Amino acid sequence: MSSASKPWWIDDLKDVCVQFQLDLSCLVDGELDGIPAARAIAHLETCPDCNSFFDDARSQVRAHREIADPEALIERYASLVGDRDTEREIETIELVHRLSTIFYQLGKAYVLTAIDPDFHTRVFEQCVSVEPTQTEGRGFVDGVLASGRDGAGGLDWGEARHMLNGRLARIEDPLEKGRRLLQEAISADPSHEEARLYLAYVQAHEGKTLRAAASYRQIFRCAIDPANRAHAAVQLGRLYAQQEEYRKAIACSRWVILSGLADEDERFFFVRFNLGVYYADLRDRKRSLAAFRELLDRNPERVMDVVEFFRNATATQAVIGLQAGFAEELLEMCPELFRQPEAPTADVVTAPGEEQ
Repeated sequence: MSSASKPWWIDDLKDVCVQFQLDLSCLVDGELDGIPAARAIAHLETCPDCNSFFDDARSQVRAHREIADPEALIERYASLVGDRDTEREIETIELVHRLSTIFYQLGKAYVLTAIDPDFHTRVFEQCVSVEPTQTEGRGFVDGVLASGRDGAGGLDWGEARHMLNGRLARIEDPLEKGRRLLQEAISADPSHEEARLYLAYVQAHEGKTLRAAASYRQIFRCAIDPANRAHAAVQLGRLYAQQEEYRKAIACSRWVILSGLADEDERFFFVRFNLGVYYADLRDRKRSLAAFRELLDRNPERVMDVVEFFRNATATQAVIGLQAGFAEELLEMCPELFRQPEAPTADVVTAPGEEQ
């Protein structure tokens, strides 16, 4: 795709920066030769955008270290607020976060009621049951109101009670209920990363690509939880691939692999499959084959899941078929992909958070 025809919502990331990020991933993996490695380092020294990216990464590392040492974090917080009641402040933060999480859990449940929760596109963990969670939420808010802390966190807890009761019941469309609840979650706690992920998911589902892409990029750059950054990277990669920006999609997948989450968190084991697909779309047969082979080698217990991925990836099969000899090489190198799936013996519940 030429630069003139690129969708206007795409990052202003230069091709050289995309290649740099790919080279950096290879460098850390020990796969980059001396000259390309030197060029990557030289680019980092001269490119403000990439320097900013790595400044953000260093900030993330510092944040993770603080979270790993809660006492030090509390001491730092106390030094910033002076003589204020630190324990009460922290309690207020916990109350606000809990309210935000209740809104988020309900919002997610309504969203997945409106959208088929197929594991190929589901963003996060299994949704909660609506009625018990709504009842629990009302009880929690009533407890805060009864304790006299109705102004905790600067929130209108009475308004929150109305939202969990009559106001929510008056909204008929489940998707709109989900959107409103996710917005309430973010309004209560703007740092609630999971609620932001799901709201971006709703935006993408509705075809609001610009908003969804901007939301995913913000989450990727600022999220504290590495898993949330990885979810954002996966979804952003899917949007890039839809716009045939395969190098950017590859960069997103390689970040997840480089982070270690593709091996350490089963929710992200599929990322190497996505990588193989994007390389196939880019007509890079060698790297595509390597990605599929590595996926199978690292996840022998998930072979049938991978087989199912491949059976459903009809567009990728077509791309492979158009490249002379590709299908034959794939059969020779990854024969497991062509196994016949076993007949199901019972209803299958997919593992939460798989989003191939």
